[in-house]
Amino acid sequence: MVINKRSKLSRQRGTHTHGWGSKKKHRGAGNRGGRGNAGSGKRGDAKKPGNWSGRYFGKYGFNKVNKVIFNPINIRILEDNIDRFIAESKAKKEGEFYLMDISDLNCNKLLATGKATKKMKITAKYASKSAIEKIKSAGGEVILTGAQDKKN
Repeated sequence: MVINKRSKLSRQRGTHTHGWGSKKKHRGAGNRGGRGNAGSGKRGDAKKPGNWSGRYFGKYGFNKVNKVIFNPINIRILEDNIDRFIAESKAKKEGEFYLMDISDLNCNKLLATGKATKKMKITAKYASKSAIEKIKSAGGEVILTGAQDKKN
């Protein structure tokens, strides 16, 4: 035989507090210090430690979608470490030229700090004008694979 259980609401009709204990306890958000992050502003002491771990304070702006992140390397580093790069097969020597792709070194831009003494053919996504001039004056060549910005 099926027994129909009365709903909770109908069972609590006439019980004065509907299962919430004292009359005061189920009034609003005031008995729990507000709703959400209420009371945690600049001068709010009660909920501050819990908000320090989150993103409650500070400014959070937009992220550029097409932002180019440069990871540069200088001519000086290439010159000083060329033998090590050859040993690690990140560069090779063909005739009088040293061939290297700086993307193998996790770099994408060639900068001009240092002195170019060896003839190098360097493949890079970006390079500064002065770096290109230094490599050319030493008898080398810079091959660019990426789009050059006017600011480089």
